[in-house]
Amino acid sequence: MAGRHLVVPVSPRKVYSTNPIGTTLIYTLAPDQLMGWNYELRPREKRFLPAEYRDLPVIGGWFSTQTGNLEEIMALKPDLFVSMSFINETARSFADKLQSQTGIPVALVDNELTRLDESYLFLGKLLGEEERAEVLARYCRETVRSIADRAARIPQDKKVRVYYAEGPDGRKTDPAGSIHTQVLDLAGGVNVAEVPMGPQVGMSSVSMEQILLWNPDLIIAWGASRGGYSEGIAGDTHWKDIEAVKSGHVYAVPDNPFCWFDRPPSVNRVLGLRWLANLLYPEIFDFDIVEEARNFYRLFWHYDLGEEEAREILIRSMRKK
Repeated sequence: MAGRHLVVPVSPRKVYSTNPIGTTLIYTLAPDQLMGWNYELRPREKRFLPAEYRDLPVIGGWFSTQTGNLEEIMALKPDLFVSMSFINETARSFADKLQSQTGIPVALVDNELTRLDESYLFLGKLLGEEERAEVLARYCRETVRSIADRAARIPQDKKVRVYYAEGPDGRKTDPAGSIHTQVLDLAGGVNVAEVPMGPQVGMSSVSMEQILLWNPDLIIAWGASRGGYSEGIAGDTHWKDIEAVKSGHVYAVPDNPFCWFDRPPSVNRVLGLRWLANLLYPEIFDFDIVEEARNFYRLFWHYDLGEEEAREILIRSMRKK
């Protein structure tokens, strides 16, 4: 997807992704070809993955502060490497260097949310899963286009002003245009955070005074299962004068097996886009999020999510009716 040319095995049996973004996509498309995970999955993540996949080996990678151990990776004899990120010169250079060091082809895949359909089709050809790739690509394409088109028609004075509260005290966030807030941008929310654009790992620290000045209409925050503060904000006197808190519009970002909003910034964001659009503008995006979740988990996570399980995941993530 970067315009590079390489020869890959016709039917790669063991595929390794250099980071969790690509690993997530490979798992949804061709789990039997996935070599392993980049980090040790937490119990809450394993709960929503079939047994035959949740205990795959942990083989590290190149993400956040991690640097992959080539000796350990090569000992598992991969047929193909996948590197999923923004397509730029840094990504090309990394792929070329890794390919030169290992002699294993490294395919670059774009993780831009609006191009996930293309990424699925591309990977489907590489992995011999074209039929399934078309199904997943269609879901992504229809979701992104339909929500982005309708959100773009919302008048500016009707848009909901949102603060994304990250970290254990809710005082970390990311600005509009960040990979970590693209779901919010596409869903038509106004990101109130006026902070510098950080590196790909994101998360700028902000003061309580800044949040009070921004005074968002609605807050989405990491939930307890992610070590976040969504359950603490409402009872914290420092937050009590914020409009979102006064009106009861503080919601946990759904999690498990992976965060619906950003980390890893992979296909999990597509379900998050349906969730957030419905949360911000229920009169425009009239989704049954419980059923949307069950469908997505079945289609992408290979897991038959029960209705009660879905409601448990969403217990602090939906408006009260």
